[in-house]
Amino acid sequence: MTTSKVQRMLERAVDEGGVPGILAEYRDGERRWFGSAGMGDTETGRERGPQDRFRIGSITKTFVATVVLQLAAEHALSLDDTVEKWLPGVVRGNGHDGCRVTVRQLLDNTSGIFSYTEDYAALQVRDSYAPLQLVQIALSHPAAFEPGTDWGYSSTNYILAGLLVERVTGRAVADEIAERIVHPLRLAGTYLPRGDDQTISGPHSRHYTKLYLPDPDAEIYDTTELDPTPYWAAGGMISTAEDLNHFFGALLQGRLLPEVQQQAMFATVPTKGWIPGTAYGLGVCSLTLPCGTTVWGMGGAVLGSWSYSYGTRDGRRMLTINTNADWAHGDWDDPIGVFTDVLEAEFGPGDVPKDVA
Repeated sequence: MTTSKVQRMLERAVDEGGVPGILAEYRDGERRWFGSAGMGDTETGRERGPQDRFRIGSITKTFVATVVLQLAAEHALSLDDTVEKWLPGVVRGNGHDGCRVTVRQLLDNTSGIFSYTEDYAALQVRDSYAPLQLVQIALSHPAAFEPGTDWGYSSTNYILAGLLVERVTGRAVADEIAERIVHPLRLAGTYLPRGDDQTISGPHSRHYTKLYLPDPDAEIYDTTELDPTPYWAAGGMISTAEDLNHFFGALLQGRLLPEVQQQAMFATVPTKGWIPGTAYGLGVCSLTLPCGTTVWGMGGAVLGSWSYSYGTRDGRRMLTINTNADWAHGDWDDPIGVFTDVLEAEFGPGDVPKDVA
Protein backbone atom coordinates (compact mmCIF):
# COMPACT_ATOMS: atom_id res chain seq x y z
CA MET A 1 0.00 0.00 0.00
CA THR A 2 1.71 3.20 -1.22
CA THR A 3 1.01 6.15 1.07
CA SER A 4 4.27 8.12 1.23
CA LYS A 5 3.07 10.40 -1.60
CA VAL A 6 -0.07 11.28 0.34
CA GLN A 7 1.92 11.93 3.52
CA ARG A 8 4.21 14.31 1.66
CA MET A 9 1.19 16.22 0.35
CA LEU A 10 -0.25 16.51 3.86
CA GLU A 11 3.02 17.96 5.10
CA ARG A 12 3.11 20.42 2.19
CA ALA A 13 -0.41 21.57 3.05
CA VAL A 14 0.81 22.56 6.51
CA ASP A 15 4.28 23.82 5.63
CA GLU A 16 3.39 25.68 2.42
CA GLY A 17 -0.39 26.03 2.56
CA GLY A 18 -0.54 27.26 6.14
CA VAL A 19 -3.38 25.01 7.28
CA PRO A 20 -3.23 24.23 11.02
CA GLY A 21 -3.86 20.50 10.59
CA ILE A 22 -4.85 17.93 7.98
CA LEU A 23 -5.59 14.21 8.07
CA ALA A 24 -6.26 11.48 5.54
CA GLU A 25 -7.31 7.85 5.68
CA TYR A 26 -6.81 5.57 2.69
CA ARG A 27 -8.60 2.25 2.38
CA ASP A 28 -7.88 -0.53 -0.10
CA GLY A 29 -10.19 -3.43 0.63
CA GLU A 30 -9.49 -4.39 4.24
CA ARG A 31 -6.17 -2.55 4.36
CA ARG A 32 -6.11 0.90 5.92
CA TRP A 33 -3.57 3.68 6.26
CA PHE A 34 -3.84 6.89 8.28
CA GLY A 35 -1.68 9.97 7.98
CA SER A 36 -1.73 13.49 9.38
CA ALA A 37 0.30 16.67 9.60
CA GLY A 38 0.09 19.79 11.72
CA MET A 39 -2.05 20.23 14.79
CA GLY A 40 -5.57 19.46 15.85
CA ASP A 41 -5.33 22.12 18.56
CA THR A 42 -3.03 25.09 18.06
CA GLU A 43 -3.08 25.98 21.76
CA THR A 44 -2.02 22.60 23.11
CA GLY A 45 -0.13 21.37 20.04
CA ARG A 46 -2.13 18.12 20.01
CA GLU A 47 -1.79 16.22 16.74
CA ARG A 48 -4.73 15.03 14.69
CA GLY A 49 -5.69 11.41 15.26
CA PRO A 50 -7.58 8.69 13.37
CA GLN A 51 -10.59 8.94 15.69
CA ASP A 52 -10.99 12.69 15.20
CA ARG A 53 -14.55 13.72 14.46
CA PHE A 54 -15.24 16.75 12.27
CA ARG A 55 -18.11 18.56 10.59
CA ILE A 56 -18.56 17.14 7.09
CA GLY A 57 -20.67 19.88 5.48
CA SER A 58 -22.30 18.86 2.21
CA ILE A 59 -21.24 15.22 2.47
CA THR A 60 -24.41 15.19 4.60
CA LYS A 61 -26.31 15.38 1.32
CA THR A 62 -25.11 11.91 0.33
CA PHE A 63 -26.57 10.41 3.51
CA VAL A 64 -29.89 12.19 2.98
CA ALA A 65 -30.07 11.17 -0.69
CA THR A 66 -29.41 7.55 0.29
CA VAL A 67 -32.33 7.64 2.74
CA VAL A 68 -34.63 9.13 0.09
CA LEU A 69 -33.61 6.44 -2.40
CA GLN A 70 -34.21 3.72 0.17
CA LEU A 71 -37.71 5.12 0.70
CA ALA A 72 -38.21 5.05 -3.07
CA ALA A 73 -37.13 1.40 -3.12
CA GLU A 74 -39.75 0.71 -0.45
CA HIS A 75 -42.39 2.47 -2.59
CA ALA A 76 -42.98 5.02 0.17
CA LEU A 77 -42.38 7.72 -2.44
CA SER A 78 -41.33 8.11 -6.07
CA LEU A 79 -38.48 10.19 -7.43
CA ASP A 80 -41.02 11.56 -9.90
CA ASP A 81 -43.35 12.80 -7.14
CA THR A 82 -43.66 16.56 -6.95
CA VAL A 83 -42.49 18.45 -3.91
CA GLU A 84 -46.03 19.78 -3.63
CA LYS A 85 -47.35 16.25 -3.05
CA TRP A 86 -45.34 15.83 0.15
CA LEU A 87 -44.84 19.44 1.23
CA PRO A 88 -48.02 21.19 0.10
CA GLY A 89 -47.75 24.96 -0.07
CA VAL A 90 -44.12 25.05 1.05
CA VAL A 91 -42.46 25.93 -2.29
CA ARG A 92 -44.33 28.87 -3.77
CA GLY A 93 -43.46 32.39 -4.85
CA ASN A 94 -40.82 34.34 -6.78
CA GLY A 95 -40.94 31.86 -9.66
CA HIS A 96 -40.74 28.81 -7.39
CA ASP A 97 -43.51 26.24 -7.74
CA GLY A 98 -43.45 22.94 -5.85
CA CYS A 99 -45.99 21.54 -8.33
CA ARG A 100 -43.30 21.64 -11.02
CA VAL A 101 -40.32 20.38 -9.02
CA THR A 102 -39.75 16.66 -8.52
CA VAL A 103 -37.95 14.79 -5.77
CA ARG A 104 -35.32 13.76 -8.31
CA GLN A 105 -34.71 17.41 -9.22
CA LEU A 106 -34.10 18.23 -5.57
CA LEU A 107 -31.50 15.49 -5.30
CA ASP A 108 -29.61 16.27 -8.53
CA ASN A 109 -29.77 20.08 -8.15
CA THR A 110 -31.83 20.71 -11.28
CA SER A 111 -34.80 22.23 -9.39
CA GLY A 112 -33.84 25.88 -9.96
CA ILE A 113 -34.65 26.67 -6.32
CA PHE A 114 -32.47 29.49 -4.97
CA SER A 115 -29.84 28.42 -2.42
CA TYR A 116 -30.51 30.07 0.93
CA THR A 117 -26.77 29.93 1.68
CA GLU A 118 -26.27 32.71 -0.87
CA ASP A 119 -28.12 35.15 1.40
CA TYR A 120 -25.38 35.69 3.98
CA ALA A 121 -27.16 38.60 5.68
CA ALA A 122 -30.32 36.57 6.35
CA LEU A 123 -28.26 33.90 8.07
CA GLN A 124 -26.95 36.44 10.57
CA VAL A 125 -30.36 37.49 11.89
CA ARG A 126 -31.27 34.65 14.27
CA ASP A 127 -29.45 32.63 16.90
CA SER A 128 -30.79 29.46 15.27
CA TYR A 129 -33.01 28.50 12.35
CA ALA A 130 -35.85 26.08 11.75
CA PRO A 131 -35.74 24.28 8.37
CA LEU A 132 -38.81 26.12 7.08
CA GLN A 133 -37.14 29.44 7.92
CA LEU A 134 -34.23 28.45 5.68
CA VAL A 135 -36.69 27.63 2.89
CA GLN A 136 -38.35 31.01 3.33
CA ILE A 137 -34.97 32.74 2.94
CA ALA A 138 -34.58 30.93 -0.38
CA LEU A 139 -38.08 31.78 -1.58
CA SER A 140 -37.53 35.48 -0.90
CA HIS A 141 -35.26 35.39 -3.96
CA PRO A 142 -36.23 34.62 -7.57
CA ALA A 143 -35.82 31.07 -8.84
CA ALA A 144 -32.49 30.51 -10.57
CA PHE A 145 -34.06 28.77 -13.60
CA GLU A 146 -37.03 26.71 -14.71
CA PRO A 147 -37.06 23.22 -13.13
CA GLY A 148 -35.17 20.67 -15.22
CA THR A 149 -33.67 23.20 -17.65
CA ASP A 150 -30.27 23.77 -16.01
CA TRP A 151 -28.07 22.82 -13.06
CA GLY A 152 -27.29 24.89 -9.97
CA TYR A 153 -25.94 23.81 -6.59
CA SER A 154 -28.54 24.67 -3.97
CA SER A 155 -28.55 23.62 -0.34
CA THR A 156 -32.24 24.50 -0.18
CA ASN A 157 -32.89 21.34 -2.19
CA TYR A 158 -31.59 19.20 0.67
CA ILE A 159 -33.37 21.14 3.40
CA LEU A 160 -36.52 20.26 1.45
CA ALA A 161 -35.34 16.65 1.07
CA GLY A 162 -34.89 16.44 4.84
CA LEU A 163 -38.40 17.82 5.41
CA LEU A 164 -39.72 15.35 2.85
CA VAL A 165 -38.10 12.41 4.68
CA GLU A 166 -39.72 13.54 7.90
CA ARG A 167 -43.14 13.96 6.26
CA VAL A 168 -43.00 10.51 4.61
CA THR A 169 -41.69 8.62 7.65
CA GLY A 170 -43.12 10.64 10.53
CA ARG A 171 -39.66 10.53 12.13
CA ALA A 172 -36.73 12.88 12.49
CA VAL A 173 -34.29 12.70 9.57
CA ALA A 174 -31.51 12.19 12.15
CA ASP A 175 -33.27 9.00 13.28
CA GLU A 176 -33.71 7.76 9.72
CA ILE A 177 -30.03 8.30 8.94
CA ALA A 178 -29.03 6.55 12.15
CA GLU A 179 -31.35 3.55 11.69
CA ARG A 180 -30.84 3.04 7.96
CA ILE A 181 -27.12 3.81 7.56
CA VAL A 182 -25.17 4.55 10.73
CA HIS A 183 -26.21 1.57 12.81
CA PRO A 184 -26.08 -1.11 10.07
CA LEU A 185 -22.60 0.04 9.01
CA ARG A 186 -21.48 0.59 12.62
CA LEU A 187 -20.33 4.13 11.98
CA ALA A 188 -19.43 4.91 15.57
CA GLY A 189 -18.40 8.53 14.98
CA THR A 190 -21.21 9.64 12.65
CA TYR A 191 -24.38 11.55 13.52
CA LEU A 192 -26.59 14.50 12.67
CA PRO A 193 -26.72 16.87 15.67
CA ARG A 194 -30.09 17.39 17.31
CA GLY A 195 -31.56 20.86 17.41
CA ASP A 196 -29.04 23.59 18.13
CA ASP A 197 -26.45 21.39 19.85
CA GLN A 198 -23.22 23.24 19.09
CA THR A 199 -20.82 20.62 20.40
CA ILE A 200 -18.93 17.80 18.72
CA SER A 201 -19.25 14.72 20.89
CA GLY A 202 -16.27 12.41 21.27
CA PRO A 203 -12.65 13.06 20.25
CA HIS A 204 -12.22 15.93 17.83
CA SER A 205 -9.85 18.60 16.63
CA ARG A 206 -10.52 22.30 16.92
CA HIS A 207 -12.01 23.96 13.81
CA TYR A 208 -10.53 27.25 12.58
CA THR A 209 -11.74 29.87 10.11
CA LYS A 210 -10.51 33.11 8.53
CA LEU A 211 -14.07 33.83 7.38
CA TYR A 212 -12.91 33.18 3.81
CA LEU A 213 -10.67 36.26 3.75
CA PRO A 214 -7.74 35.74 1.32
CA ASP A 215 -5.15 37.61 3.41
CA PRO A 216 -2.65 35.11 4.89
CA ASP A 217 -2.52 37.33 8.00
CA ALA A 218 -6.30 37.51 8.45
CA GLU A 219 -7.56 36.92 11.98
CA ILE A 220 -8.31 33.29 12.86
CA TYR A 221 -11.45 32.31 14.76
CA ASP A 222 -12.24 29.04 16.54
CA THR A 223 -15.56 27.67 15.25
CA THR A 224 -15.46 24.24 16.87
CA GLU A 225 -18.67 25.00 18.75
CA LEU A 226 -21.03 25.98 15.96
CA ASP A 227 -24.80 26.26 15.64
CA PRO A 228 -25.71 23.48 13.17
CA THR A 229 -29.27 24.65 12.44
CA PRO A 230 -28.36 26.71 9.33
CA TYR A 231 -26.99 23.49 7.78
CA TRP A 232 -29.15 20.58 9.02
CA ALA A 233 -29.95 18.08 6.24
CA ALA A 234 -27.86 20.06 3.75
CA GLY A 235 -24.60 20.07 5.71
CA GLY A 236 -24.92 19.52 9.45
CA MET A 237 -23.48 16.05 10.03
CA ILE A 238 -20.35 15.03 11.96
CA SER A 239 -18.21 12.01 11.08
CA THR A 240 -14.68 10.56 10.90
CA ALA A 241 -12.40 9.66 8.00
CA GLU A 242 -12.77 5.95 8.77
CA ASP A 243 -16.57 6.18 8.85
CA LEU A 244 -16.74 8.11 5.59
CA ASN A 245 -14.52 5.60 3.80
CA HIS A 246 -16.73 2.79 5.10
CA PHE A 247 -19.93 4.58 4.09
CA PHE A 248 -18.83 5.48 0.58
CA GLY A 249 -17.26 2.08 0.06
CA ALA A 250 -20.59 0.42 0.91
CA LEU A 251 -22.51 2.90 -1.23
CA LEU A 252 -20.31 2.51 -4.29
CA GLN A 253 -20.39 -1.26 -3.97
CA GLY A 254 -24.21 -1.28 -4.00
CA ARG A 255 -24.65 -2.50 -0.44
CA LEU A 256 -27.06 0.27 0.61
CA LEU A 257 -29.41 0.46 -2.38
CA PRO A 258 -31.16 -1.96 -4.75
CA GLU A 259 -29.97 -1.91 -8.35
CA VAL A 260 -32.69 0.42 -9.71
CA GLN A 261 -32.02 3.08 -7.09
CA GLN A 262 -28.26 2.55 -7.40
CA GLN A 263 -28.43 3.33 -11.10
CA ALA A 264 -30.56 6.40 -10.39
CA MET A 265 -28.07 7.72 -7.83
CA PHE A 266 -25.09 7.42 -10.17
CA ALA A 267 -26.77 8.78 -13.32
CA THR A 268 -25.08 12.16 -13.54
CA VAL A 269 -25.74 15.52 -15.12
CA PRO A 270 -23.03 18.10 -15.96
CA THR A 271 -22.35 20.70 -13.28
CA LYS A 272 -22.15 24.43 -13.88
CA GLY A 273 -20.24 27.05 -11.90
CA TRP A 274 -19.15 24.45 -9.37
CA ILE A 275 -16.06 22.27 -8.90
CA PRO A 276 -14.20 21.80 -12.22
CA GLY A 277 -14.28 18.29 -13.67
CA THR A 278 -17.42 17.20 -11.86
CA ALA A 279 -20.74 15.64 -12.84
CA TYR A 280 -23.54 15.33 -10.27
CA GLY A 281 -25.82 12.40 -9.52
CA LEU A 282 -28.26 12.14 -6.62
CA GLY A 283 -26.17 13.37 -3.70
CA VAL A 284 -22.91 12.07 -5.19
CA CYS A 285 -20.57 13.31 -7.87
CA SER A 286 -17.84 12.11 -10.16
CA LEU A 287 -14.62 14.09 -10.21
CA THR A 288 -12.19 13.87 -13.10
CA LEU A 289 -8.78 14.88 -11.81
CA PRO A 290 -6.37 16.95 -13.93
CA CYS A 291 -4.42 13.74 -14.64
CA GLY A 292 -7.53 12.19 -16.25
CA THR A 293 -8.48 9.73 -13.50
CA THR A 294 -12.13 9.79 -12.44
CA VAL A 295 -13.09 9.19 -8.81
CA TRP A 296 -16.49 9.14 -7.10
CA GLY A 297 -17.77 10.53 -3.81
CA MET A 298 -18.58 13.94 -2.38
CA GLY A 299 -17.00 16.94 -0.69
CA GLY A 300 -18.19 19.21 2.07
CA ALA A 301 -17.28 22.52 3.65
CA VAL A 302 -18.42 24.42 6.71
CA LEU A 303 -16.73 27.18 8.69
CA GLY A 304 -13.45 25.70 9.93
CA SER A 305 -13.74 22.24 8.38
CA TRP A 306 -13.34 21.11 4.74
CA SER A 307 -13.52 17.47 3.62
CA TYR A 308 -13.29 15.27 0.54
CA SER A 309 -14.22 11.59 0.37
CA TYR A 310 -13.59 9.96 -3.04
CA GLY A 311 -12.59 6.62 -4.47
CA THR A 312 -12.81 4.18 -7.36
CA ARG A 313 -16.23 3.38 -8.79
CA ASP A 314 -16.08 -0.16 -7.41
CA GLY A 315 -15.68 1.26 -3.90
CA ARG A 316 -12.59 -0.80 -3.13
CA ARG A 317 -10.16 2.11 -2.87
CA MET A 318 -11.29 5.15 -0.86
CA LEU A 319 -9.49 8.24 0.36
CA THR A 320 -10.97 10.73 2.84
CA ILE A 321 -9.21 14.00 3.64
CA ASN A 322 -10.10 16.71 6.16
CA THR A 323 -8.46 19.97 7.09
CA ASN A 324 -9.50 21.79 10.26
CA ALA A 325 -9.42 25.11 8.42
CA ASP A 326 -11.20 26.71 5.47
CA TRP A 327 -8.15 28.27 3.82
CA ALA A 328 -4.95 27.30 2.05
CA HIS A 329 -2.24 29.61 0.76
CA GLY A 330 0.92 29.22 -1.31
CA ASP A 331 0.19 27.14 -4.40
CA TRP A 332 -3.49 26.75 -3.49
CA ASP A 333 -6.46 29.10 -3.46
CA ASP A 334 -8.40 26.98 -0.98
CA PRO A 335 -8.46 23.45 0.50
CA ILE A 336 -10.00 22.06 -2.71
CA GLY A 337 -6.67 22.62 -4.43
CA VAL A 338 -4.92 20.71 -1.66
CA PHE A 339 -7.45 17.87 -1.83
CA THR A 340 -7.12 17.62 -5.61
CA ASP A 341 -3.36 17.23 -5.29
CA VAL A 342 -3.75 14.61 -2.54
CA LEU A 343 -6.18 12.62 -4.69
CA GLU A 344 -3.83 12.81 -7.65
CA ALA A 345 -0.97 11.59 -5.45
CA GLU A 346 -2.88 8.40 -4.68
CA PHE A 347 -5.08 7.84 -7.74
CA GLY A 348 -2.94 9.38 -10.45
CA PRO A 349 -1.25 7.59 -13.36
CA GLY A 350 0.81 4.59 -12.31
CA ASP A 351 -1.65 3.63 -9.57
CA VAL A 352 -4.91 2.95 -11.42
CA PRO A 353 -6.05 2.97 -15.04
CA LYS A 354 -7.24 6.37 -16.25
CA ASP A 355 -10.82 5.25 -16.64
CA VAL A 356 -11.93 3.85 -13.29
CA ALA A 357 -15.43 5.26 -13.58
